[in-house]
This record gives sequence, C-alpha cells and structure tokens, in this order.
Amino acid sequence: MELRHLRYFIALAGSLNFTRAAERVHVTQSTLSHQIRQLEDEVGQRLFERIGKRVVMTPAGESFVAYAARALKEVDMGLGELKRDTASMMGEVRIGTTHTFNLEFIPDCVARFLQQSPAVRIIVEELPADAIAAQLEAGKLDFGVGYRPAPSSALQFEPWFNEELVLIVGQHHPLAERRRIRMIELHREPLVLLPQGFSTRRMLDECFTAAGAEPVVIAELNSIAAMVGLAGRMQVGTIAVAGAAALNPALRVIPLENPTPMRTPGLLFNSELPQSRASRAFAALLRRQAMSRGARPAQRPAARKRTAKLLDETAPRRRSRRAATGV
Repeated sequence: MELRHLRYFIALAGSLNFTRAAERVHVTQSTLSHQIRQLEDEVGQRLFERIGKRVVMTPAGESFVAYAARALKEVDMGLGELKRDTASMMGEVRIGTTHTFNLEFIPDCVARFLQQSPAVRIIVEELPADAIAAQLEAGKLDFGVGYRPAPSSALQFEPWFNEELVLIVGQHHPLAERRRIRMIELHREPLVLLPQGFSTRRMLDECFTAAGAEPVVIAELNSIAAMVGLAGRMQVGTIAVAGAAALNPALRVIPLENPTPMRTPGLLFNSELPQSRASRAFAALLRRQAMSRGARPAQRPAARKRTAKLLDETAPRRRSRRAATGV
C-alpha cells in the first residue's frame, strides 16, 4: 500500500464522485479508478460501490476511512515538521578540509546546504591532514574532511572511497606521452612534492621505498596548486590527484603503478564531542555528495594489509633488479 492510494481513497470518500476526486488529486479519472482497484485488491474488500450513477462507500470503506485520514494527517504533519526544522536550523558548523576538497567539493556542498538552511553559519578552514586531526582533538572543529588518520589516532573515521594519486607533468616533459609509469622509473627523476610533515608525503615516501626508487625532490611546496603550477612551468613532475590538473589543459596525467599511491578520504570526528543538529545535517550532505561522485568503494582494512604485505615482500626483488640494470 502506498501513500497515493490513501490520498486517492480519501479524495473519493470526500466527494463520492470520480470526476471531482480525480480533479482534486490532479490525475485522470481512469488513473483514479485503477488506483482505487489496486487498493481494494490489497485490502481484499470492496471500498466503494456504484449504484446507478451514484458512488457510495461500502461498510468496509466506512470503517477504513477514519484510519486512512488519521494516517495521512500524521504523515503530513511529519513532513511539515521536517520542512520547518530545515528552514529554522541555526547555529555554526566548523569544518577542516584539505586543499584538494576545498577546490570544488566543499564550496559546492556549502552552497547546497545554505540554500536549505540560510541561518546556519559555515566556517571552513583549509588545513593539512595532520592539522585537521590536531584541531579535532582540541575540539576546535566539528568534523574534518581529510584522509585516514594514523592507527594510533583516537578520532573516528568514516571512509568514502579510495583515491589514486598520479604523476602530473607538462606537455613537453620527457614522460608526457607515457600511458602508465612504474614507481621505480621515477628513480632520480626531478619531482616537486609536499613537505615531509604531510601524511600524503609520508605515504609517497613509503611507496618509493617499496619500489626501490629515490626521486630527486628539487622543491617542497605546501600547496597542491603551487606544485601543479610549477610542473606546468618547467620540466619537473609532481604527484597529486588527477583532478588537480583539470584547470590546465597543457598538463599531462600519468597513472602510477607497482605500487599505486592511494589515499582514503572521508569524514573525521571526535567521538567525545557532541554534534549539533546543523553539524549532523551538513555531514549527511557531504556523505551523500561524496557517494554520488561515483568513486569506487574504499578498500577494506584486510585488503590494505594484503597490499602492504605484498609491497614488503616484493621491494627487495625490485631493488635487486634496479641494481642489476643500473637504473
């Protein structure tokens, strides 16, 4: 049984005329008749009878109408309360986010949220992943949009999806025409990367170590935009998400493998701090928008452990091959 069945039933019970009832609920008379038959089939009894040109309710219909009217009233009251809650929502939501998400994703979510809840004040701070975790632990943020924290962290993490990092170079770079590149091939390759204090840089260093590669880091910049900008101005590569190169058509994006650098973004919470209604509502919006981006599901912890174990086992063989070939 669906809500529309009840609405059509109440409309017909109120007018006892198919034409007027159909006009009231904005459907054709044939549609109304069909829906009433569906409702009668479901309840197993006739609710209306036609006597000549008149329509009358059966005893079953008379018994059912009060319950149907009460049920619709409760539903409509609930829907009205939800709308009032959204419109009257107030307060302040403090969010920490990394640069990548603050380029497009967070502004889009803030705009969507404020259209529904204009009285809420949204404060967004763009911070490194480690700083987001520190601010959450200090109670200075309601939640963060970042990456999986260290295992020792007491923060609650809700993963969204896995995010691959790629090599980004200018169109005249010697590697610009490559379709894929192995991490070992970046040995002695000039790169510009995030400083070592960033969790993403530490993850990349682990991937280089696993592959037996030692790139030449000619510069360390704490901004993805600055890194990508430098890659577009000189023959140097950088490693970031593919979307970081979207605004410059002269840049080339090259997938990395053996191993593929991968991060897991998601929501970070301090479970010891209470969440306001506005904060919970905005977090729910972020969750829906993140899932709609079509990214692949986040890798399960067991799968990540198997990947890490594989890298540990294969790294010595990669270093041996590199020594033998002189790469």
